[in-house]
Amino acid sequence: MKYMLLIYNDEKVIGSLQAEGKFDSLMRDCFDHVDVLARQGKFLDAQQLDLASTAKSVRVRGGKVTALDGPFAETKEVLGGFNIIEADSMEEAIEIASHFPWAQTGTVEVRPIRDINTVRENVHTGQAAWAKQGA
Repeated sequence: MKYMLLIYNDEKVIGSLQAEGKFDSLMRDCFDHVDVLARQGKFLDAQQLDLASTAKSVRVRGGKVTALDGPFAETKEVLGGFNIIEADSMEEAIEIASHFPWAQTGTVEVRPIRDINTVRENVHTGQAAWAKQGA
């Protein structure tokens, strides 16, 4: 099964790590972990997001589109990137996530990925209720 590992960090903590010269070391650890996962066939994809200050949160209400600056959250930790992995169980996905250095500086959220093609098929056949998808 595929899992998404959402990486949350406090940008001030990351800035501090960069100022102390520790960020590159953590990134090397992260890339080393990814290389091991890739050799095992468990690493599928990853991307890093730009700073939260560059984000826009888009909403449509009553037909009106609004775009607000920044992420729409009242939290210090913001989504900074993601990894997509393959794991046999949630327990294995948690184990993999625990080895990313960001689990020590922020939070790594582990979420199963639904197969979007199955969702599409269910929508077209009238079987797309969230409850049927395991939500």
